[in-house]
Amino acid sequence: MSGPKHSCGVVGIAADSDVANALYTALMIIQHRGQESAGISVYDGAAIETVKGDGLVDVAIPKDKLATLDGKVGIGHVRYATTGSKGYINAQPLTVKTAFGMLSVAHNGDVTNYLSLREKYMREGRTFLTDSDSELILKLISKHMAVTDDPVGSIRSAMGEMDGAYSLAVLMNDRLFAVRDPYGFRPLCLGKVYGGYMICSESTAIDALKGEFVRDIEPGEICEVTKDGYKVYPMERDHPRARCMFEWVYFARPDSVIDGREVYDVRRSIGKILARECPADVDLVMPIPDSGRAHAIGYALAAGIPYEEGFMKNRFAGRTFILPEQKMREAAVSTKMIPIKSTVSGKRIMIIDDSIVRGTTLKILVSMLRDAGAKEVHVRIGSPPIVAPCYYGVDMKTRDQFIANHYSIDGIREQIGADSLGYISIEGLVEAIGFKADDLCLACTNGKYPTRIEGEEYRF
Repeated sequence: MSGPKHSCGVVGIAADSDVANALYTALMIIQHRGQESAGISVYDGAAIETVKGDGLVDVAIPKDKLATLDGKVGIGHVRYATTGSKGYINAQPLTVKTAFGMLSVAHNGDVTNYLSLREKYMREGRTFLTDSDSELILKLISKHMAVTDDPVGSIRSAMGEMDGAYSLAVLMNDRLFAVRDPYGFRPLCLGKVYGGYMICSESTAIDALKGEFVRDIEPGEICEVTKDGYKVYPMERDHPRARCMFEWVYFARPDSVIDGREVYDVRRSIGKILARECPADVDLVMPIPDSGRAHAIGYALAAGIPYEEGFMKNRFAGRTFILPEQKMREAAVSTKMIPIKSTVSGKRIMIIDDSIVRGTTLKILVSMLRDAGAKEVHVRIGSPPIVAPCYYGVDMKTRDQFIANHYSIDGIREQIGADSLGYISIEGLVEAIGFKADDLCLACTNGKYPTRIEGEEYRF
């Protein structure tokens, strides 16, 4: 509810029959990763045809236009703008004509050296139609293809110039490639579906198409996918890892499995560790729906405290995070969440959420619970305090927007009106996810970055 804005999502399918409808279904399943625009590109035997637009999948890709997409290989994208402005011009997939045919790219993540690379190539006379780093990726692959005429070698050379986060679905005429950056910031996986194979940001899209999960695309890998199978081209050298911890904490659907860790199980573990690290004497535990539900279940189980649903969510109230003004978002919260008075009245309440960024939404919700008769309201958070910007595809760009940079934990507690406030520790979060700290990106919580960012501390 009060978490950061989502990343993007990509999908690609190669099969022995038309793939447009399957791509559409997959995009609907990963819609939570981006609601600003959506698109599908398919190779029809002669060219790559694209349908895309602003808004949710069913608006951006109308059924009558979907029906015009004929092709047995294609890619799709849902977008939340992080690098590049909003609007149709930056909607993906981005498709261009080249000397070797047509090239289309769907991109999840942010290329951190985008501005310096773009400036370099503009000085060389290259032009850019968008302000999106995804267009830069197109330009880099095209440039190297003009020299080598080798798709895998060209992608690998482009990767050598880029730094930062990029999980890609790439269509070169009728050839489909999956690409994951060497750090592994964003998820990407491979599945077998009826009549072919698919790649997608989250494994739940494979489940929705009644497919079979095959494997994760490992950091640094390039994988070519065909209707009959796949071929993997791994990195040829060791490279540090930096999987984004927020994928497990908030972004991904609970039923997804990322790099072998089920998201729901990680979130329950976060709740259990929160109960160990931040206990409280309360009558019931409840989530901020839907983001804190699995965390709250874990807390209640570990603490032996009853779990209740204390908010009724209005699923027809719209998405508050896309409203243009903060005051509009705050006003919309009261129409989206209504306390269940019989659950909270006279009770000491523990509410659990995934994160606090600005704290404004949580302040409203705590006040609503008190108005509904709660005797005490305690708050627990499933991530450490957010103190530093994200440069890798999350809409958290400036330190000023983080309440944790303006107040102590007790000061935040006062600001949101809670009786107590507790965050999971960085160590506890690492334990819950199950990777070594060195294999995760925790930069937003400790200010230590896995790539070189001007003015920021370099982790390695």
